[in-house]
Amino acid sequence: MKMIGRRKFLKASAATALFGLGGSMAAPAVFAQAAYPNKSIKFIVPLAPGGAIDFIARALGERLQQQTGQTIVVENRTGAGGTIGMDTAMKSDPDGYTVLITNDNAASAPHIMHLSYDYTKELLPVCFLGRHGQILAAHKTLGVTSVKELVEYVKKNPGLGLATSGVGSNQHVLCEWFAREAGIKLEHVPYRGAGQAINDLIAAHVKTAFLGPTSMIPHWKAGTLNLLGQSTAKRNPTLPEIPTLVEGGYKGLVLEAWYGAFVPKGTPAAIVATLNAEMNKALKDPKLVDILTKGAIEGVGGAPDEIGKLAQADSEKYARLVKELNIRTN
Repeated sequence: MKMIGRRKFLKASAATALFGLGGSMAAPAVFAQAAYPNKSIKFIVPLAPGGAIDFIARALGERLQQQTGQTIVVENRTGAGGTIGMDTAMKSDPDGYTVLITNDNAASAPHIMHLSYDYTKELLPVCFLGRHGQILAAHKTLGVTSVKELVEYVKKNPGLGLATSGVGSNQHVLCEWFAREAGIKLEHVPYRGAGQAINDLIAAHVKTAFLGPTSMIPHWKAGTLNLLGQSTAKRNPTLPEIPTLVEGGYKGLVLEAWYGAFVPKGTPAAIVATLNAEMNKALKDPKLVDILTKGAIEGVGGAPDEIGKLAQADSEKYARLVKELNIRTN
């Protein structure tokens, strides 16, 4: 692995000792950090395989494996709207060998699930990995090709099932928010990740969904799904054909998904800095940029506090939306 320069490393280690460890404990900590990483790193993904988080984790992990020479193991820990995986990561040893790759469920789930803690405050941010809007889609057999046609259909057929990747996701919030703004009744059908949801959608077991574009695009191109609208303020440049919900007449109905890497509290600052540098390097790799673009995901990168500030701001936004929309877990 390409480590940071010796002088910079010693500076970072000294700062860690001064502000976080103190006294005789500083030397062992610096010694432990010097060899990082010297074994495999585990990426915890809180949703099932097949969705955007899993897609990003595996693509990023492949690049980091090449850069560091260490194996990156992706572990899907699903259940309870992603909270099982996030809890597992939060309670892991703060040694840099367990990294949570998650989306804005980390900001929404604590409010929807009425947790006593907030992941955006209990986890340390590492890197802003990417972002995109959510896509409102319908199976072709439903016979609707626009948001307007879908609303008209549901007004005549109230209670239509709409799939999302789970309770507590921003897709769950979008489902309730869209239904309120459109004056229609939808039945929220949560899954343990986008992979399971997309399988049932393309099999027409459920006819509509709010999901990320990564899992939707192949089936849209194959003609199985109609993509009706996206939840961004402006059209995603990788999906210019798909209008926004705002264009469909729903002013202010904007909710973007983001993806980030986080580690448990107590992880040394030098390790966070190393992970951040390696992830930023990977996000600039043309191969990874191309992979993300094909999944309609915009790679971002940047300092840890960029995703940290966004996550906490979204936590406040979701606290308000959950209350306004009276969103419940059942």
